Amino acid sequence: MSEVTITRHGNDQSGEYHAHVAGETAIGRLTWVSRDGARVAEHTLVPPEIGGRGVAGKLVEALISDAREQGFKIVPQCSYVAAQFKLHPDWAKLRA
Repeated sequence: MSEVTITRHGNDQSGEYHAHVAGETAIGRLTWVSRDGARVAEHTLVPPEIGGRGVAGKLVEALISDAREQGFKIVPQCSYVAAQFKLHPDWAKLRA
């Protein structure tokens, strides 16, 4: 698997997680907005050039890690994030 680095961008109202794959220019993104004290995960976007490398999963893992560390809840509006919540019942306490 290629090395994937996640960076965070945004403010208290909205933001994005960016996934950078070593040696590639394409960037994966997970976008969110703040609503009622929770982060609404709106979209997970992974360009075909970096697909199939676990990029989307790494983006969601970063969101989950931040929720645990910062104490916010997640609304999985994005179908990929919702599917990941179903695969990880241990995340249930993080769901808004």
